[in-house]
Amino acid sequence: MSATYRTAIHWFRRDLRLSDNTALWHAAQSAESVVPVYVLSNWTGEHHWTGPGRQQFLCGCLDSLAKNLETIGARLIIRQGDAADQLEQLIKDSQADAVFFNRDPDPYGREMEKQVQERCRSLGIDFHSHKDAVLHEPGEVLTGSGDPYKVYTPYSKNWFDQPKSETLGRPRSLHTPDGIKSDALPSLATWNLSIDRDLDSIQPGERAARDRLKKALDGPLLHYADKRNDPSAESTSRLGPDLRFGTISVREVFHRARKAADEAGSAGKRKSLHTFQKQLAWREFFMAILGHFPHVLDEEFNPAWRGLPWDDPGKQDRFERWKTGRTGFPIVDAGMRQLLATGYLHNRVRMIVAMFLTKDLHLHWRLGESHFMRHLIDGEIANNNGGWQWSAGTGADAAPYFRIQNPWTQTERYDPRGDYIKRWVPELEKVDSKRFQKPPEDSNPIADDYVIPVVDHKTERERTLEIFKKHRVES
Repeated sequence: MSATYRTAIHWFRRDLRLSDNTALWHAAQSAESVVPVYVLSNWTGEHHWTGPGRQQFLCGCLDSLAKNLETIGARLIIRQGDAADQLEQLIKDSQADAVFFNRDPDPYGREMEKQVQERCRSLGIDFHSHKDAVLHEPGEVLTGSGDPYKVYTPYSKNWFDQPKSETLGRPRSLHTPDGIKSDALPSLATWNLSIDRDLDSIQPGERAARDRLKKALDGPLLHYADKRNDPSAESTSRLGPDLRFGTISVREVFHRARKAADEAGSAGKRKSLHTFQKQLAWREFFMAILGHFPHVLDEEFNPAWRGLPWDDPGKQDRFERWKTGRTGFPIVDAGMRQLLATGYLHNRVRMIVAMFLTKDLHLHWRLGESHFMRHLIDGEIANNNGGWQWSAGTGADAAPYFRIQNPWTQTERYDPRGDYIKRWVPELEKVDSKRFQKPPEDSNPIADDYVIPVVDHKTERERTLEIFKKHRVES
């Protein structure tokens, strides 16, 4: 088959892998030479939502990608600056006649795509965009009347009914023309960032991602339905960073989970694997919400809850105590300390700490949203926003405002032995776990070197109910 193009550029973005990479596969099939490029855009390094943990993981993924490309005869080009400007210059440097890329589900990425496409048109260069980051883009899963879903359950039913694309292979060889200038692979110093924690437990790169998936399918995901809410257990896939950076495709994750379910020897294991697949549907539900209703990044999805009277974040230093894990609520403090130490937070604990911030401390969900995005290695704009608005009671298919999780009873239910708390709050290591399941008496701390609870949950729960009821009446 003769090539359509002499030289094509593949613009790597959230697809830092060779296997089952839609745009890269088509570029390899369509061009004699392929120039793989990653652009360190200004937004990548300077946006306040970009923290050192995520950047460290990105650096590792790019290093792994560069080595993988070398094994098939290609070279990863690194450019820094505005994506449209850098790609225009690369088109001229390489004399490329086409640009291939996979679409980004985030609004910032889509805006970048528009600028690149306009630049390609002005240069008379073909461009090809492909679906890759999701199984179904927002416009593909709609109601019978063609409207976007606002509730997860009917969305997920339709989502599962939709045919799923099969996985693609891995290019056997690529030729990158000689003489093309490249900047150095980035390090944290590239963005004047530093990190004071060890994230080696989350190995970056395509091979590490596939190893994680195999390990998850061989163990934790077989018991996911029963154990997924236990933060002390190895009960989740830990694939969040891999899906965020595309070191593994969501297609491969879905199909391998389905294959494992088909081969599972018990109904319980099949249920667990299907429950895991539902999390992939939740991921795309929130991406669809953001795609159809982009205003959710700036205000509440539900107009009934816009203008709620949130407290001043400086009040009694509550926000700072929440961020640093010094609230006096052990399960909350364990979660916030784990986040700062590792860049990871168990999903159950994400809900607990989010609801605590919004309904016990009465602080705006956007404060927590921003803090999570800065520190979570797997931070996805759509899913982070959706999760925070769900917890605050303001989002699509959100928990009703009167659903207010009690951190003490959540501890009793999900960390009854205190294993998770004792791991992350060492001053409580020798304390009886029963003391983590109810507030201390007479406002005394649970341990001598532990802080007094910043609020009384029962009192703040009543205040939250009053605030929401009053706002609903007045609006």
